Amino acid sequence: MKLATYKDGSRDGQLVVVSRDLASAHYATHAAHHLQQALDDWNFIAPQLQDLYDALNAERARHAFPFDPRQCMAPLPRACHWALAQAWEHGLEPADAADPGFRLAAGDSLCGPCDPLVLAAEQLEMDFGAGLAVVTGDLPQRASPAQALEGVRLLLLANAVQLQAAGLSAVQRLPATAFGPVAVTPDELGEAWAQGRVGLALQTNWNGRRVGIADADEDMRWSFGELIAHLCATRGLRAGSIVGAGTVRQRGVDNGKRRDWPKGYHAIADKRAFEQAQDGEVRTAFLRLGDTVRTEMKDGEGHSLFGAIEQEIVALDRAEARPASGFAPVQ
Repeated sequence: MKLATYKDGSRDGQLVVVSRDLASAHYATHAAHHLQQALDDWNFIAPQLQDLYDALNAERARHAFPFDPRQCMAPLPRACHWALAQAWEHGLEPADAADPGFRLAAGDSLCGPCDPLVLAAEQLEMDFGAGLAVVTGDLPQRASPAQALEGVRLLLLANAVQLQAAGLSAVQRLPATAFGPVAVTPDELGEAWAQGRVGLALQTNWNGRRVGIADADEDMRWSFGELIAHLCATRGLRAGSIVGAGTVRQRGVDNGKRRDWPKGYHAIADKRAFEQAQDGEVRTAFLRLGDTVRTEMKDGEGHSLFGAIEQEIVALDRAEARPASGFAPVQ
C-alpha cells in the first residue's frame, strides 16, 4: 500500500492512504491520525489501512479525493531516529568493507516533496543527494540482516541535501532532508524488492535536464538488511526509525584511457569527482539560487512509485515565515 501525510497545521500532519496510480487519496482517520501512530501498532492498524487501500484502488472508497503532492509533508514528518549511510560507491575512493559510513541527521523536521530548499548563501555550496530510505518497526539489539528486513515497514524516496563548503562542522553539513510524497510498503515493488535492494532506476533532473538515471541495486555494497543490522549491533531501534542508504552511485566503466560514468550522477559532489578524475579540474558549480531539482523512481511499467521530489533553491529572506512542514511557529 501507499501512504502519505497531508498538511493540516500540526507538526505530524494527517495520514492519508493513496491509490496505486497516485491519482486519489482517502483520509485514514478511522485507523490512525498520523503515520507514527500506525507504526507504533502496525500489526493492528496496517490491515485496516490495507482494506482502505484495496477499496481505493477498486474505486469503492466513497470519500476519496484527488491526490495532490503539493499538500504533502514528509510521509513521517518527525522521526525518532534518522541515520544516513553511504551504501553505494563510485570507484574513486577506497571502500571500507566494515563501515557503511553512517551519520546521524536531523529528524525533528523533515521536509515535504515540494518544500523549498532554503539557502542562506551560495558560498555554503548546497548539493542534492538522491537516494532511498526505509522506515522500520521495533527491532532488537543484535538483529540479523534477515530479521532487519522483516522489520522494514515502508520505503521512501529521499533527497539528502548537504552543504559542501569548507569550514562547516559535520552537523552543519546536513540540513533537513526532503522525502517523496508517498511511502510504499515493500510488497508494492514485487520482484524489484530483493535481498534488501531496489531493482529500479532512479532519475534525477537538475534545472530540467536529466543528469542521472541509474539502477539502484547496482553497486550497492550494503543492503538495507545489512545497514539496519549494523545500527542494531549495540542497540535496538524503535518503530519510526528512518535508515537511509545515501546517494545512489555507480562505479563507472573503463573506456580506453579513462573511466566514464555513462549513467550520470545523483549528487554534484560526485560529478565534480568525475571531472577531477577525468580531466584534472572541476568545472561544475554547486546549486545556485533559483535552481530546481527533481528526483523520481518509476516501476517496471513506467509508473511513478513514490511520486516525485520537486524543489527550488530559494534565498533565506524569501522563505516563508514558517517551517517547511507547514505548522505555524510559536509567537
